[in-house]
Amino acid sequence: MNKKIEIKNKKARFHFEITDTYVAGIQLTGTEIKSIRQGKASLVDAYCYFKNNELWVKGMHVAEYGHGTHYNHEPKRDRKLLLRKNELRKLFRKSQEKGFTIVALRLFISERGWAKMEIGLARGKKKYDKREEIKQKDLKRDMERIRKI
Repeated sequence: MNKKIEIKNKKARFHFEITDTYVAGIQLTGTEIKSIRQGKASLVDAYCYFKNNELWVKGMHVAEYGHGTHYNHEPKRDRKLLLRKNELRKLFRKSQEKGFTIVALRLFISERGWAKMEIGLARGKKKYDKREEIKQKDLKRDMERIRKI
């Protein structure tokens, strides 16, 4: 059962320009970690916010555990992220600047068995930036095809 769990937010890197990344622990209940180990989580609409000098992730969906009883968790609840104080202060200052937000990039299980989340300080991309990125990907793909011929 030593399969690697890595749940990515693929849209985050398309919609945002990531300036800094951090790895944070997550405060979870028993049935939540079991669902994550089965790969039943989604970061599609996940973002982070500060509440009482603590960092929370909102919009992360963790499916209910199949063998859970009435003690099962709520799938869309806010979850506390665990970071060092100096990292929290730095993130808070940067997120207060105009145009910056904190987004969830990926969720994974560390070597020690802990659930970790990679978060990124991000600035939203403009529409023309996204179009330029799509053009670059298309050009790169075409160049690869030409090389193979």
